[in-house]
Amino acid sequence: MALTCLQIIQTVCKRVGILSPNAALSATDQQIIQLLSICEEEGQAQAKRTTWESLQTEAIFVTVAAETQGTMAAIAPGCKFIINDTIWNRTLRRPVFGPKTPQDWQQLKASQISGPFNSFRIVGDVIKFNPAPAAGQTCAFEYASKNWVVTSTGGTGSVFTNDADTCKLDDDLMVLGTRWRWKQAKGLDYAEDFAEYERQINDAMGRDGGKAVLNLGGGYNDILPVVLVPTGSWGQ
Repeated sequence: MALTCLQIIQTVCKRVGILSPNAALSATDQQIIQLLSICEEEGQAQAKRTTWESLQTEAIFVTVAAETQGTMAAIAPGCKFIINDTIWNRTLRRPVFGPKTPQDWQQLKASQISGPFNSFRIVGDVIKFNPAPAAGQTCAFEYASKNWVVTSTGGTGSVFTNDADTCKLDDDLMVLGTRWRWKQAKGLDYAEDFAEYERQINDAMGRDGGKAVLNLGGGYNDILPVVLVPTGSWGQ
């Protein structure tokens, strides 16, 4: 079970040798207030470190018959970036190409090319399609979220709002990261703590989400059909 915000703070306090609090968000002790802020700094930095499996999510929306399809805040709350080559029009079973550069986008609009495939661009937090699609088509994509906090009410965010909030990120890494950052802020020796943190976070990134087996000699992505022969004695 994931550690709560308070439990993370309490664990770090015990490891650095300061009094463990009974509350974090409502604390008046300046050390706890600073520690909470450093913990949030660690979560935000860790969320940017890689495309963690736990922060990947899917957005699904229905097209309107216009260039502008809606805001990213409404379609994909907390979106940090769209994962490349994941936007598909499920109704037409076609990819939506992009993101287009400003230069490519202006070329498309000037040339007045209308299909057969849609392209997209995000500008001003708005996702745009060219050419404008028909209304009522279902599109979807996957994106990396910046919302690493799971609130006690079931929502998500990038900062703690309650002592009972939990993390989508690894609890051990949150504790290790907060510890070395706190020591750095206090002017203490944090070199070994930082080195241990880096070893563990690099291991976690290497294992995160499972990894494909790389075969430089080629190979197959799918299991080939085979004939299964049960063991036993076979007569002539």
